[in-house]
Amino acid sequence: QVHLVESGGGLVQAGGSLRLSCAASERIFSSYAAAWFRQVPGKERQFVAAISWSGGNTYYADSVKGRFTISRDNAKNTVYLQMNSLKPEETAVYHCAADHRGTILSGSHYSYDYWGQGTQVTVSS
Repeated sequence: QVHLVESGGGLVQAGGSLRLSCAASERIFSSYAAAWFRQVPGKERQFVAAISWSGGNTYYADSVKGRFTISRDNAKNTVYLQMNSLKPEETAVYHCAADHRGTILSGSHYSYDYWGQGTQVTVSS
């Protein structure tokens, strides 16, 4: 079992930046691929970005390429999502997820074994 805890959400103006963190207490998390998804009420969970266990490979949704950066620090058992140039339509709860297949980067939420509770990001216009 891997427990994921997100932090760093908040209220930001359009064009602003936030950095989200996803921390796990279990060391095995450093061998898992990880991803960020976002969800608004009534809509399906949307893929944002994924990263391999080593951090050597990343994968982004087209809508965030060039603005968001996913990274990880395995010594701290933490994955990050740097979000720049945020847009109001990106207001959502952002969830961290982990996949025991450390090198597989998937945009499907069905691929992921563990999920955090999420952190709210609100972008005002």
